[in-house]
Amino acid sequence: MANSVAPFRLRRYHWIAIVPPVAMIAGVPFANRVHTLVLGLPFLLLWIVGCVVLAAACMALLYALDHRATTEAGARQ
Repeated sequence: MANSVAPFRLRRYHWIAIVPPVAMIAGVPFANRVHTLVLGLPFLLLWIVGCVVLAAACMALLYALDHRATTEAGARQ
């Protein structure tokens, strides 16, 4: 029985996945210097929550782009 799943191919837009970890690692030292409250939260906590939301948005975007690419590749065959 042949495998009908196409081999994984790394595309340029997969680099979007690196944005949230870089924002978290590089931004926390700078966000930690801000001592204000935003929406009742310390800015650092808001930064971390924002990075988590950004990670979810990036993964949703990657999923949509991958789904579109696989659908187009399947239509070409």
